[in-house]
Amino acid sequence: MNAPLFLVLSLVAGVAAAAPPQRVMSLNLCTDQLLMALLPPQRIASITWMSRTEGDPALLHLAQRLPINHGSAEEVLLAHPDLVLAGRYTTATTRSQLRRAGIPMLEVDAASDWEGIRRVTRAVAAAIGAESQAELQLAAMDADLAQLANSRPLDPVRVIGWGGTGADVPGRDTLFNTILETAGGVNLAALDNGPRSFDLEQVLLAQPEVVMRGAAYSRKPALRNSVATHRALRTQRARMITYPEAVFGCGVPRASQLALELAATLREVDRK
Repeated sequence: MNAPLFLVLSLVAGVAAAAPPQRVMSLNLCTDQLLMALLPPQRIASITWMSRTEGDPALLHLAQRLPINHGSAEEVLLAHPDLVLAGRYTTATTRSQLRRAGIPMLEVDAASDWEGIRRVTRAVAAAIGAESQAELQLAAMDADLAQLANSRPLDPVRVIGWGGTGADVPGRDTLFNTILETAGGVNLAALDNGPRSFDLEQVLLAQPEVVMRGAAYSRKPALRNSVATHRALRTQRARMITYPEAVFGCGVPRASQLALELAATLREVDRK
């Protein structure tokens, strides 16, 4: 379904210590979600401010209680964490400065499929001493996936993730695509001969049964989404679904719960 994920992890400046790090800091939205899922709050030095505005709604209450950072090296140096979690493709300047300063850091690539989630979760858990918690969450994920496999529809629902601009269309090799296909949908932006950028006319020609619009949970609807509610789409009877955009992009075990929720929604689609 998806191309194999090649997970690249870098351990620098003595991460592999005998005792697990007691104060861990995250500089990336996705590592925020993993950190909050795997560690008790007292061991989290800080998470990014984005987890209070764009993260997992299920973790919002916890995110509001934790210290936050804006991804700067100065904040890391002031916090004195035992370990920093960072994304491979974010906060590049900060990561470079932390390497030069000898700050223990784990760089984690994004996951775009279930196997990638297993690898990322286990690697992060090993670095922070949370292996048992990780295995519990992965076992729950696998149970969800087994349930979804047994209820997969013979005729997948035609779906496009479209918010009115081409940049909002997730195609192949994305976690969005993995969650959608697992839930019983077919991603119209992932077809071999289909474009990854859709204007309104192309969306109408694709004839989606469902249009999924990404949104940050703490923000008001954006003007960019207004075209996604165009009357032409309503005439075509495409169902509109809003989903937490950042959560569908973060490879954490809870993604299987999102797939279950989406599967239930897709089963309610009127296909007459």
